[in-house]
Amino acid sequence: MSSAQIKICGINDPVAMDAVIAAHADYAGLVFYPPSPRNVGLHDASLLAERSGSQIKRVGLFVDADDGSIGDAVSAGRLDALQLHGSESSARAAELRARFGLPVWKAIAVAGPGDVERASQYAGAADLILFDAKTPKGTLPGGMGLSFDWSLLVAYRGALPWGLAGGISAANVADAVRQTGAPLVDVSSGVESEPGVKDPDRIAAFARAVRGG
Repeated sequence: MSSAQIKICGINDPVAMDAVIAAHADYAGLVFYPPSPRNVGLHDASLLAERSGSQIKRVGLFVDADDGSIGDAVSAGRLDALQLHGSESSARAAELRARFGLPVWKAIAVAGPGDVERASQYAGAADLILFDAKTPKGTLPGGMGLSFDWSLLVAYRGALPWGLAGGISAANVADAVRQTGAPLVDVSSGVESEPGVKDPDRIAAFARAVRGG
């Protein structure tokens, strides 16, 4: 039985938010990135924050966003953490953490051992590293259902807490946690019926698979 924390990313409607809360996930991810099919506008983010209240922590996902955009999203979504999914440097991560007073998660796209080693650059600047699959050039930076070689993480001994994302679903998440020891798992497309549309049954099945229930 795994005690890994669960983050369901790309929540953009009340049905999905209710399903995530019902599944006792730890985090709901709100995507503030217009090219994504999971993007949520400020008005909807505000409604989702109001609906979920203190029942779940909300993490805002940003891709090389400016301070103004992040500030608007923090206010609207009443965010508990910032997830940086672009090419943000460690200096940028530290700057945002200081400016907004929120934990910063940095996603790192993994294709080989060097990418895992890159996580050390963010020590002291970010609060958590999220290892995700590297997506093909010119495509979205996540949510593509792609996974990477999990054995690359077995040797990770970084200073920062970390989580696993990329291509995980109810079918393989138990194996992923067993192989990597991931303390947190982050799923998006793996609990969808189509891009941007969350499936409550798949969300429930994913949470059960993580917890061995």
